[in-house]
Formats: sequence, C-alpha cells, structure tokens
Amino acid sequence: MPRKTPDSSQSETEKEADVRRKLPGKARRTLGNVPFVESAMAAWYCARDPATPKHVKAAIIGALAYFIMPIDAIPDVVILLGYTDDAAVFWAVWRTVSKYVTVAHRAQARAFFKDR
Repeated sequence: MPRKTPDSSQSETEKEADVRRKLPGKARRTLGNVPFVESAMAAWYCARDPATPKHVKAAIIGALAYFIMPIDAIPDVVILLGYTDDAAVFWAVWRTVSKYVTVAHRAQARAFFKDR
C-alpha cells in the first residue's frame, strides 16, 4: 500500500491552499469519529492567524496536509485503525505547536462545528 506523505514538490502556499479547500469537509465528515478533529480545526485557525510564527504555521499546515491526503498507509475507512497514522502525525506536531493555539482559535473551531 502506498505511504501517505505530503507532496514535497508542493510549495507551502500550495499545501495551504489544499488544506484550505479540503479540511472543512473532512473535519465535518470525521467529527465524532476522529478524536483530534476539533484540535485540528483550532490548529488551522492558529495557522491562519497573522500573529502565529511562520515555523509554527508550516508545521501545522504539514500535519493538516497529511490528514487530508487520500492515500494512506492505513486506509481511513478501516474502523478503529484508519486514522491512527493521521493521529500520530497530528499529535507529534500538536505537542510542539499547542502553546500557540489560543482560546480564540479554540472558540473559532467550536463555532465551525456548531454551524455545521
């Protein structure tokens, strides 16, 4: 099975555009099934915040790009296991960047799901 890795030929701007386009739908589809999805949306709002350092934005975009990619080491449709690789990547990044995620970013994420 092909491994899922962010396309190294994509620029950071292209990855961000991909995440911007695909993350909202994936987040809504996986809410309730993927335990980190609300944190992922809070991280997305952090990445969009002009006050967030560039290296933090890059790490978040990379982790979110991995989450939205369709090709996976463990297919996302496999019950209970499908998102384990996505979770591992996200939580590794989250441990580093979570101090930059503010109460406002978390509130934006909650509002995103409330409006669904």
